Order: sequence, then C-alpha cells, then structure tokens
Amino acid sequence: MIEVFLMLFGEAVMVFGALGILRFPDVYTRLHAASKCDTGGAMGIILALILIMDAPAVVRAKFLVLAFLIAMINPMVSHAIARGAYKYGVKPKVVVDMYAWDNP
Repeated sequence: MIEVFLMLFGEAVMVFGALGILRFPDVYTRLHAASKCDTGGAMGIILALILIMDAPAVVRAKFLVLAFLIAMINPMVSHAIARGAYKYGVKPKVVVDMYAWDNP
C-alpha cells in the first residue's frame, strides 16, 4: 500500500513541477520547479519501485544509490545553472534580489 502512495506522490510532484516549468515567469523560478520535480518526484518513484519490484538485493541497492546520487547532485547542478545564468546577465523578475546583495 505504501508503494502506491509513493508512486502517486512522485507522479503528483512531477506533474506540479511540469506545470511550474510552464507557468513560472523567469529562469530561476522555472529552475526551482524543475529541481523540485526531479528530486521529489524521482525519489517517490524510485522508492516505490524498490518496494514493488521482485528483484535481488543488489538491484534494490543500486536503486538506493541512484536515489542518493539524485538527492546530492540535483541541487548542486541547479545551483550551478542558476549561478551561471546570473553571471551571464539573466536578471530575475523579482522585487528583491538577494544574490546581488551578497555579491556586489
């Protein structure tokens, strides 16, 4: 039963993340939606697959390693893309630019 909940949770996060990518106004908010979609949605789906599938423990361990790598690498890559966009000159469409305050 919990695997169904995890799968539905992962799918819902993916759908809302895709809607965020389509609806948000600038690169940074779209990147935020995409990173949440990848991390949260993939985690739910991978954990559901670990519980559902009838596979050896080695295969399940590989899925856990994959989930760990997604959780560690995805925020770093998103941050690097956002930093690169800011350094390239793409300005956010927000009222308060905290990055400009920290990096004059």
